[in-house]
Amino acid sequence: MFHKNIKLVIAFLIIAYAGYQFYEGYIGNGIFLILFSLVFIFFYFRNEIILLAFLRMRKQDLDGTQKWLTRIKNPEGALTKKQQGYYNYLHGIIYSQKNLTQAEKFFRKAIKLGLNMDYDVAMAKLSLAGIALQKRRKREATMLLQEAKKLDKNNMLTEQIKMMQQQMKRI
Repeated sequence: MFHKNIKLVIAFLIIAYAGYQFYEGYIGNGIFLILFSLVFIFFYFRNEIILLAFLRMRKQDLDGTQKWLTRIKNPEGALTKKQQGYYNYLHGIIYSQKNLTQAEKFFRKAIKLGLNMDYDVAMAKLSLAGIALQKRRKREATMLLQEAKKLDKNNMLTEQIKMMQQQMKRI
């Protein structure tokens, strides 16, 4: 909703007003305002629109996810670097159903910008391996699959990796 820097300015102003409330003797108001400013600081690090898009993605609603992502007009200016990575990651998931070339572009950009969780990086590399396999680039797919296997520390993607390896044997 707000630009990332505006969120920090609002949080600073609320904290300054909380300090004034402490000075005037209204301790309860000051504590409440400090807690309220944490909301803006949280949304600086976790963009609210991307969080809502992830909620739509959990419900397998790709159209709803796309609608939420289109609300971000200027992702380079409005999002931090990691948030831009997740923005591209979500676009890659959406376009993997429609256009593989676009999906590959978005996944590569997401990996380049960085994702917080190793699981997300593993999932992006696994998707890139699947795209490379469909485009008959077996060497690249094997390399991406090995990287995804290293990053999958909780063994959440082992079945998908095994299925991908079996498909590679057929080619």
